[in-house]
Amino acid sequence: MTGREENGDEGRRRGRRSSALKAAGLTLAGALVLGTAAAGWAYWHLNSNIKSVDINNALGDDRPAKAVTTPTPSGSASATASPPPTEALNILVLGSDSRSGEENQKLGGGDSSGARSDTAMVVHLDAGRTTATVVSIPRDTLVTRPSCPRSSGGTTAVAYNSMFNGAYAVGGPVCAVKTVESITDVRMDHYIEIDFAGFTKLVDALGGVTVTTDQDIDDDDSHLKLAAGTHELDGDQALALARTRHGIGDGSDLGRIGLQQMLVKALLEQISSTNLLSDPAKLYRVADAVTGSLTTDTGLDSLTELMRLGESLKRLSADQVTTVTMPVVTAPSDRNRVVAEEPEAGELWESLR
Repeated sequence: MTGREENGDEGRRRGRRSSALKAAGLTLAGALVLGTAAAGWAYWHLNSNIKSVDINNALGDDRPAKAVTTPTPSGSASATASPPPTEALNILVLGSDSRSGEENQKLGGGDSSGARSDTAMVVHLDAGRTTATVVSIPRDTLVTRPSCPRSSGGTTAVAYNSMFNGAYAVGGPVCAVKTVESITDVRMDHYIEIDFAGFTKLVDALGGVTVTTDQDIDDDDSHLKLAAGTHELDGDQALALARTRHGIGDGSDLGRIGLQQMLVKALLEQISSTNLLSDPAKLYRVADAVTGSLTTDTGLDSLTELMRLGESLKRLSADQVTTVTMPVVTAPSDRNRVVAEEPEAGELWESLR
């Protein structure tokens, strides 16, 4: 074989290698572009899922004072680490029985209009985000509902001896927040609402939730039948558990609140035990489930803000979450309703300021 032939073969081999490298490079570049586009679309989709209400603008300055900021100790955070939170947060979390959408109607939301706050919890996060207190407010509590601004203009009238969960029905999230602040004198820094469909999708996206009941549950209204013991619940069953009241205890809202608090802790344990970062598809399903049925105040109405809040809670474990119910007694005017028990209720709210 001549040197010219050898050089020719070598040139053809280099040409083939060059073509292969170009093809590999183009394939990799294409994959990166597609991956970036997919990530961008996922962020846009999740971000656009979130609905928000400008509660701060609607309520103005006539509100309880914000929590006092705790100075950050010098040198407590590295130059690259996020600084630790410096103030406590109080978040009003509502589960609404929204009638909007076919899914909510099938899950018990009722007809095509109206909604009430089916579940109300004030979540207090300490300044270091290492402990939390969740205070449930019975929906049957009789309160003085303050005058609330309407989204269509004007205001609602003050209502005495009004059921607490009627505030949402009358004036939506703004009136719900104003009513909670009026009865607690605690500033609600944020507002989060999730409806029936979103709750069931969240539980299903997590792969279910494990709960243990110490008594049989048989509720014709929620259609839930469970023997005492440990159960793995899917989304529909978890929602039924959260809505059960007639199948346990004396059938009051207080028994239902106990089940809801148990469920909250079980969900926290499920989330903390699930390594979502190692399963991007599952992480996306969970994020889509949450954001798709979420309404927040404008301070939490972006994926970035929600992720920042979630990041601040990474040291908070389920066993550091205390669940309590606002102290109540039977209302003198109606044995089927309750009113705040004083001074115990006032002392509880004072501890959260």
